[in-house]
Amino acid sequence: MNQELSKEATKESFFSAKQIVAMAVGTALYAALTIPFNALTIPGLWLIAVRPTVAIPMLFGFVFGPITGFVAGFVGNVLSDAVSFGGFFWNWDIGNGLMGAVPGIAYFVIKRTDWTKVKGLAAAGVLAILGAIVGIGFAAGTDYVFQIGLNTIEAAVAEFIGAGATNIVNGVILTPILLYAYATATAGRARRV
Repeated sequence: MNQELSKEATKESFFSAKQIVAMAVGTALYAALTIPFNALTIPGLWLIAVRPTVAIPMLFGFVFGPITGFVAGFVGNVLSDAVSFGGFFWNWDIGNGLMGAVPGIAYFVIKRTDWTKVKGLAAAGVLAILGAIVGIGFAAGTDYVFQIGLNTIEAAVAEFIGAGATNIVNGVILTPILLYAYATATAGRARRV
């Protein structure tokens, strides 16, 4: 019985007013700030941009959980692609969602009081790397499997390395910085309502 109530409380917390507001804010920030960076494409890689904004869904996942991180990355990418390219790329949108969801692991294992400590900041960096690998791995892998602009494994690997490297560098540097800034700005507030 207690286990059921605990699971239900966790389930409800992912769709509380606080979580929905966080999803909306994360989505809006990611979409709006990504649009200008979509023009900074990596030479030789089709529509792969240098986007430091990938740290936004990573941060939102870390702070608010995997669902919020996924929504911020997925919907934010759909919106930025619609404005920048006049369409969307379903597998890259899911990949960006995964980049936000993977750092959401921290929501369950890192205490708010540890966010500004080495443990929290290191976890943010490691989870940003893992999120980029999983998200870009999904996107590049599905580009190859479904022949979405790629027809060789070498092209998929080049796409994975190009997009993965930029997202890893941006995520590992910026996510801990943003986490520290957020934690400092919100010090004293409760993690969950």
